[in-house]
Amino acid sequence: MLGLSTTRRAALVAIVVCALAFTIAVPLRTYFSQKADVAEQEAKQAELRQQVATLEDRKAELADPAQVEAEARRRLRYVMPGETPYMVQLPEDKEQEQRPEDGDQAAPQGAWYERLWDSVNSGG
Repeated sequence: MLGLSTTRRAALVAIVVCALAFTIAVPLRTYFSQKADVAEQEAKQAELRQQVATLEDRKAELADPAQVEAEARRRLRYVMPGETPYMVQLPEDKEQEQRPEDGDQAAPQGAWYERLWDSVNSGG
């Protein structure tokens, strides 16, 4: 067949197979990476649709003037003219006020250079 020895034919077939493999490998890799990107974007889109639905529900709730008034009373402690406001403070409320939150820290005392010197001397 074409005057080629079996070794040369095998080498030629191997070269053709490798060329085909390299030719197919790049588009195949691109296809799979794009498929993963599409799946990721679809998941983000579903999450955003859920957020939109939640916000639309909230918007519908706040369309009611009674709901807006209730929110103002609860969050802003709004009182209608002529009403007498009362605030009841429970013991567990005082505990929450005394406990600093994660972001709140006590204000540092003293000048900045004194705090620096103290931190250097204390080793931390």
